[in-house]
Order: sequence, then structure tokens, then C-alpha cells
Amino acid sequence: MAEPKLLSTQQIAEHRTAKDLWIVVDGQVWDMTEFAPEHPGGIGIILQYAGLDASQPYNEVHAPSLLNKTLSSSKLVGTLDTSTLDESWAKPPPQQNSKVQLKNEKPPLFTLLSTHDFEAVAEKTLAPKTWAFYSSAATDLVTHKANQSFFDRIWFRPRVLRNIRTRDTSWRIMGQDVELPIMCSPAAMAKLVHPDGEKAIAKGCQSKGIIQCVSTNASFPIDEIASSLAPTQNGPSPLFFQLYVSKTRFDSEALLRRVWSLGIRTVFLTVDSPIAGKREADERVRMDDDQQGIPMMTGAGKPMNDTRGGGLGRLTGSFIDEGLDWSDLPWLRRHWKGRIVLKGIMCAEDASRAAEEGLDGIVLSNHGGRNLDTSPPAILILLDLHRNAPHVFDKLEVYVDGGIRRGTDILKAICLGATAVSLGRPFLYSLNYGPEGVEYLIDMLKDELSVAMALVGITALDQAHPGLVNTNDVDHLVPTTEGHPYAKKKRRPLKAML
Repeated sequence: MAEPKLLSTQQIAEHRTAKDLWIVVDGQVWDMTEFAPEHPGGIGIILQYAGLDASQPYNEVHAPSLLNKTLSSSKLVGTLDTSTLDESWAKPPPQQNSKVQLKNEKPPLFTLLSTHDFEAVAEKTLAPKTWAFYSSAATDLVTHKANQSFFDRIWFRPRVLRNIRTRDTSWRIMGQDVELPIMCSPAAMAKLVHPDGEKAIAKGCQSKGIIQCVSTNASFPIDEIASSLAPTQNGPSPLFFQLYVSKTRFDSEALLRRVWSLGIRTVFLTVDSPIAGKREADERVRMDDDQQGIPMMTGAGKPMNDTRGGGLGRLTGSFIDEGLDWSDLPWLRRHWKGRIVLKGIMCAEDASRAAEEGLDGIVLSNHGGRNLDTSPPAILILLDLHRNAPHVFDKLEVYVDGGIRRGTDILKAICLGATAVSLGRPFLYSLNYGPEGVEYLIDMLKDELSVAMALVGITALDQAHPGLVNTNDVDHLVPTTEGHPYAKKKRRPLKAML
């Protein structure tokens, strides 16, 4: 094979337009002209580094192997001639601010006592854009706040004089033994929080015996995340995979084949996000007002922003097929022979349909309150199923995702028939401390759950039942029928045009 062509900084700098776009990553010179318009986050971040070295922002959020796997070898046009480097080459691109200094140093991990402590530290120490992306929710935050507050409106009915010396928090999810009835929810671009991103989450979860569901929009390819784990000795994979169906179905089919080849046997199909909701906090922190390293930035008009703002949540979903519907399930089954869980069910009617379709599970979720504001809180959806579709509990596994911050929240969901719960933001905030933070979070939740079990009067999760909770404070908000109980749809004829 011929040696790669050496290219000077002057030669590379000549290719800095949308129609002729080269960048340098780790000494390799890539022609991004054709790929840049298809970049999931828009062309802006690539244009910003056109004709320049993009190694730093690329490596902060992407796996080193991603370019080689994504682009054909013909797009590798040469290597950087380091003898031509000068001071101008080292300068940051225009409109690029220096790295933001942390507002406060992180306190020692052992001083944190709750998920709320992790969140408080994250707010102070994560980059402003990273905090805005992960903490933001849709419009007025009504659903986001209700996800947590509705757990507070459910009361325990403890039993006393029970022997609770020994307690067991272990459980089973999709046939797999786990140490806790929790999962790590899929979340995009965890490398924004920590250089090891999803790999660090996977390491922490595996060491504590719980399952991580990896996002389609993860910072690393799924095979790299899987290979970072300790061998499972012929046991089931400790990973599930979350799928956003691409407008280019071939890409999703190829991705599913890769996932299957890794021994992963459960796919979570996200169904509540055909488009992203309006997340104003994310939009307000514009890309060029923050530090380097934010991936998938948009580039309409002014680089890294458009007229709507700088919302990463909106930009990362541009590839998602907005036309996905129930009739596409046979397509998914043709390309995936494992278990299928629908993530994002928000009413009893859709839960019933999922059971009729023979799916293996559903996640009751409003996407963390990030899409449709005033959609129902997750725990209220669980009660909706009990009242209007109780048969689904006998046909598939039911998970609750949204608002879980305490061991008491976990136990309330289990008492009300949930198979398990899933947490997203708390894991991302714990990742601020690396895999050790993830492990610390899991231990914290396990301790809280064990204490709650003892004080409610049970020693194993299979002893949990609805009689241990009082839902009177929210029962009047649970729908009583399919559709509206009294309002009827009215069609008003248009007046004839004069």
C-alpha cells in the first residue's frame, strides 16, 4: 500500500468551503465535503474547522475509530506534514472561546448523600452547554417537574413487627438476574460529561450487577462499549440497546446486525420522539457562547447556531424517521430476532396495542419531560394501565422511566406492578465522577431501597404489593375511560366562499 500523501498546512487551508471541505483529525486529512451535509448535528461544527485541525473537539466527544468506520478509505486524502506547522495553525477558529473554567471544584465523592447532591454538583461543574442539554426539558417544565412530584403524592402504608433482619434487593429483568430493579436509561453523548462516556457507565453498571441500555446516539460505537466490558463467561450481555429508526432504513438494519453480533438480545425502540420537543434552556445556550468540544452542532447561517437557537436536543434527532408507525413492527422483526421493548408509552390504549402486537415489554415514559409538555407523569401512566388495561401486566414487562430519584420511588413503582424502573439524568450526573461515581450512585440507591423495604415491612421485592401504598391523592387524575369521558368531537362545516 502506498504511503499517505504528506500535505502542508497551506495546502489543507485551501479546502475550507462547504463545496470543498477538508479537516485534520489526529494527523490524518479527511475530505468531508460529501459527509458534512449529512452530519446528524449539521454542517456547522465541521465548517468551523474546515481547513484546520479538528482533533481536539473531535476526540472530546467521538471514539478514535469512528471516522475510519464511517467514511470510505477514499476520503482519507493524506497526512499532515508537521514540518509546516506554525503559530497560526495552533490558533482556535474564529468565534471560538477558550475553555470555560469550572465554577467550583467537585467535592469529594464520599460527601454526596443523594441523587440531588449529584445534580447540584453537576450544575456547578459541568460545562454550561452540557448542563443545559441534559437538564433541560420541554417548554414550561410541567411534565418534568410532575415526574418527580407525583411520586411524592403517593404515600406508603407500612407494616410493623416484621422480621426484616435480612433483605434482598435482587430481581430479574428480561430474564436476566440483576442486583436491583433498576436500569440505566439510554442517553446521548455521555462523553460530554466524562472522556470515557458510555464506557464508564457500562463499567460501573456491570460491576454492580445492573443493566445499561445504550443509546443510538452514544459517544462510542456499540461494539467499542461492549468490548470495554469484562467477559461474561457465556452469560447474557449486561447491555440492552436503544434504537432510533433512521430515515435511511438500511443504516438501522446494519446497526441491528452489529448489535446482534455482540450478543445483545434486547432492543428498546423509542416511540415518543418522532421529533424533539422545544427545550428552551438548551436553545438559549448558543454553541459559540460556550467552550469547545460540543458535538453535533448546527450550522445554518452563523456557524454552530440557527435562528431557533443552539439546541443539541433538536439537532441530534435530525436523522430519525418521523413516519414510523405500528405497521413498521414487522420490518423490525425481520431484522431483529431478539426481544423488543417499546420505550415511550403514555396511555393505556397504546399499552394494550403493544400487548396485542406480542411485544416483550413497554417503558412508561415521557422522555424525561423533554418532548411534549403536559404529557402525563410516568407513575400516573402506570395507574392508567391498572384502571384501563390491567391485562397488559400478564402479557409483557412494564418499566417506569421518569422522576425516580430515591429508593422510595423505586419501591413505590414495584408495589404498583412495575417490573423495574429506569433512570437517566442521575446516571449522567454521577458520571461526572467517572465509573466510581456510577458505582457510588448504584450503592446509594440500593441502600435507600433496602431501608425503604425494611421500614415498609418486606424483605424481598416479590413481597411488594399495591396494598403497601396509598394513591388517593392522585387517583382522581387517572383516566376512567378510553378517550374523554364526556367531551365529544365536533366538526364545524366551513362557510361557503363568497
